[in-house]
Amino acid sequence: MQFQIVHETCYNYGEAVGFSPHFLYLHPREDQLLHLNSYRLAVSPEAKIQWMRDDCDNVFASAQILQAGTSLDIRSEFVVTAADEKPLAVEVKDYAKYYPFQYEPLHAFNLASYLIKPSEEVQTAIRQWLANHFSNPPTETLPFLYALNDAIHQTLKPCRRDWPGIQPSLITLASQSGACRDYAVLLIEMLRTLGLAARFVSGYYYDPVVSNTSDAAMHAWAEVYVPGAGWKGLDPTVGLFCFDAYVPVAHAAVAESVNPIQGSLIHNGQVQTALSVKVHMEKIT
Repeated sequence: MQFQIVHETCYNYGEAVGFSPHFLYLHPREDQLLHLNSYRLAVSPEAKIQWMRDDCDNVFASAQILQAGTSLDIRSEFVVTAADEKPLAVEVKDYAKYYPFQYEPLHAFNLASYLIKPSEEVQTAIRQWLANHFSNPPTETLPFLYALNDAIHQTLKPCRRDWPGIQPSLITLASQSGACRDYAVLLIEMLRTLGLAARFVSGYYYDPVVSNTSDAAMHAWAEVYVPGAGWKGLDPTVGLFCFDAYVPVAHAAVAESVNPIQGSLIHNGQVQTALSVKVHMEKIT
């Protein structure tokens, strides 16, 4: 599928402020399954843009904003072609076809940061939840992952949280609700508790019901490393393996490190601030 995506963020301030350098994680993650046809980034006030790669090999823009202002406008606009039509048409290595399994030593070394388990308190809560809601899982690895993802989707109730930050998994489990980024972090911590490498992904998801409305927003999901299949996306908010309706932007072991816009204002005192975000995702073909 081919999509046109426009992502606009506008900060308005009660008086003129300066700006620290801003890091913008808004550039799609290109690979064999996602082709970037065109891309345009605009920042106002004028900014000097330098494209860089971070320690997870994500492409991001470092924006040196050249003057003070009463507003900061950031607009990312691009067209992509997504081709991951059959996410389960993969060959899992023999030793990993059934869960549980242990990664080969080289994989375990390379995946170390994605295997770090949450705190003992979180692990205990997760194991209790699994005992209550996931007591008889499939034994084959891919069906196991699908069933775990679906269990979160069926058990918890999604909600939209417009304020920043990740809700701790203990709260997500206790309240049985959260935003997409909270679902993603919960699934990541479940997978790591179970000894599976997992990472956080931010990006866009085409939902024909909301993508062209004022409720459209960036999305978040998880990826799990399956030997032979590589990194596979799982979206517990929707309850599916990720396919060509997903446009990933950035991934990381820690969710907060790929916030879409990272930076701060420079001002001697407090200043009134208002934020507006608009995302429009249109299916072209």
